[in-house]
Amino acid sequence: MNPSDRIQALGRLAGTWKVTGGANGTCRWEYLPGGHFLVQHVDLVSPEGTHVLGIEVIGHEKPFMRERGEDVKSRMYSSDGDTLDYVYELEGDTLTIWGGEKGSPAYFRGEFSADGDSLAGAWVWPGGGYDASMTRVAR
Repeated sequence: MNPSDRIQALGRLAGTWKVTGGANGTCRWEYLPGGHFLVQHVDLVSPEGTHVLGIEVIGHEKPFMRERGEDVKSRMYSSDGDTLDYVYELEGDTLTIWGGEKGSPAYFRGEFSADGDSLAGAWVWPGGGYDASMTRVAR
């Protein structure tokens, strides 16, 4: 089975990015061999000032001997002990990262620049949120 078009499209994230806005630091995305999963390495200072390191595995859920799921889901494991689930959706130049399940009131939505080397948007959740942007610093 080949990697899905949806996970291949997220290859736009591959590389190292400087993150600014409510959280600041760096994120690095790379594919696992085979291209079925994208891994994000997180090194950020949260809006509250907490330094958070983390790793996130992004891809389709595919239980053994079953068909893979349609949505691109992820789980992030952080240095503060949290596990966070997300659903990634890329339509054209618009990236949406839903907190929990698709359609959640907590999400990030941003637009890639024409050259693909920046992404600007905002994290939104009930009662809050913040603007966020990323600039690619290495491929």
